[in-house]
Amino acid sequence: MELGCAMAGSAAAPPGPGPPAAAGAGLADSEDYESLPSSVALGTHMVAGAVAGIMEHTIMYPVDSVKTRMQSLQPDPRARYRGVYEALRRMVRTEGLWRPLRGIDVTMLGAGPAHALYFACYESTKKSLSDVLQPGGNSHLANGIAGSAATLLHDAVMNPAEVVKQRLQMFNSPYTSVLGCVRTVHRTEGLGAFYRSYTTQLTMNVPFQAIHFITYELMQEHLNPHRQYHPQSHIVAGAVAGAVAAAATTPLDVCKTLLNTQENTALSSLKIRGHLSGMANAFSTVYQLGGLPGFFKGVQARVIYQMPSTAIAWSVYEFFKYFLTKRALEKKT
Repeated sequence: MELGCAMAGSAAAPPGPGPPAAAGAGLADSEDYESLPSSVALGTHMVAGAVAGIMEHTIMYPVDSVKTRMQSLQPDPRARYRGVYEALRRMVRTEGLWRPLRGIDVTMLGAGPAHALYFACYESTKKSLSDVLQPGGNSHLANGIAGSAATLLHDAVMNPAEVVKQRLQMFNSPYTSVLGCVRTVHRTEGLGAFYRSYTTQLTMNVPFQAIHFITYELMQEHLNPHRQYHPQSHIVAGAVAGAVAAAATTPLDVCKTLLNTQENTALSSLKIRGHLSGMANAFSTVYQLGGLPGFFKGVQARVIYQMPSTAIAWSVYEFFKYFLTKRALEKKT
């Protein structure tokens, strides 16, 4: 997510542990839902993932705007918030009703293709690794490795959108539109600015996705052992997995936000000239400005954002996977 936003489920993967489901449960039977031909499954996962990614990011976007501001290392006195609700209320009251949504358009443009590519890579890698590591079963190691590998593609698409989005979200941002931000950043900082935080993003998202997928699959083993379409289990497991992964990777997210926004007040206070780049420099700067607590700025907003965000993503993804695979099976029969 952060997923960013990412989901597992598995039309192409082997069924999960537990006895087979009775015929008539979910689709005609659970094996049809879990073991579609790869030619059908690839398109299914890409469409379902793209829709889920767009919905996840758009529904929770106002909270994401608050998270970005709360991670500011030296915020303007007018942008110091005690909590998520207070921040949203003040943003709307002092900056306008639509201010928390500034940058949502570039997020939607990035989220669709990023999640589609993510699923194409994730599902094929997961199935290949599961067949080797645990034939006929559900390998947590395969889930973690596949999620981490797919993150490389997802972040390559999403990173430029993240840079533009976070610059638009900051308090007193000089940018008022996506195109204006893109042109100014390109003219003053070069194309490299759109990938300045890419390695930090990967350093954050690879462990995030590994923790997320392993936690989700572990929860599914207990809540939904037959691996049927079961909305309640997808929502609960997604929320728990998102919260755990978000809290664990908040320090990396703070560093990513600093690299994306190039927060002028913070950098000037340390007499840093030019543009900050690199994970090591970001860690050092955060520590100098905020000490250890600085690495957990915005953790509350991040967890509050990620829990419903991943719950939405999983439930939408699993619904569309169920719906599309059901249609495909009906056409076959």
